[in-house]
Amino acid sequence: MANTAEQLAPAAALDCAAARKPMRADARRNYDKLLAAARAEFASRGVGASLEEIARRAEVGVGTLYRHFPTRQALLEAVYVEEVMALCRSAEDFAAASPWGALTDWLSRFVDYVATKRALAEEMMTTMSKDAPVFRTCHDAIFATGEPLLARAKSEGVVRDDVEFLDVIQLVSGITMVRNATPEQMKRVLAVALDGLRYGVDAG
Repeated sequence: MANTAEQLAPAAALDCAAARKPMRADARRNYDKLLAAARAEFASRGVGASLEEIARRAEVGVGTLYRHFPTRQALLEAVYVEEVMALCRSAEDFAAASPWGALTDWLSRFVDYVATKRALAEEMMTTMSKDAPVFRTCHDAIFATGEPLLARAKSEGVVRDDVEFLDVIQLVSGITMVRNATPEQMKRVLAVALDGLRYGVDAG
C-alpha cells in the first residue's frame, strides 16, 4: 500500500494554472494581497463588496486590481479557486494522523469551506453554468484529494467497503444546507453522519 504522503501527492500538485502563472515578485505580491483583501471583504460585506474597497484594503491602486482581474467575475473565480486549492493542500496537515482521523478532519474542513463559500459559488453561477471549466477543475481537485483519504481508511478496515467518495461528498454537503444551524450544531451532525461510514465494518 502506498504511504500517506504518496497518496496525498495528487492534491498537493493540483494548483490552478491561472492562479499560479509566472509573475515578477512585485506582481505576485500585489496579486496575493488582492486575493487576501478580496477574501476578507467578501467574508465581511458579501460578494457584492466594492472593488475599490478591495484595492484600498490591499494597499494598491484600482488600476493594479484591474490589471490582475479585468472583471469582478475574474476576481470571484480567482478567490474561489484559491480557496479550493487551499482546502486540497490542507490534507497534508493530516499526513501523520490515523486513516480515520485524516479523513474526518479533512471532511470537517470541507464542511467549513462549503458553508462559507456557497454565496461565492452562487454568484459565479449567475453568469456561468455548474459545468464551467473552473467548477470542473475544482471538482476534480477535491476528488483527487478526498478519494485517497477514503481509500486509505477503507484499506485499514475503518470505513465500510461499499462507500464511494461521491456518497461522502453528497452526505457532508447536505449537512451544510441545514438552515440556521450553528457551527457547533453542524459539527455534531457531521460527527453523527460520519459514524455511519463505519457502520457494519466489523460485520461478518
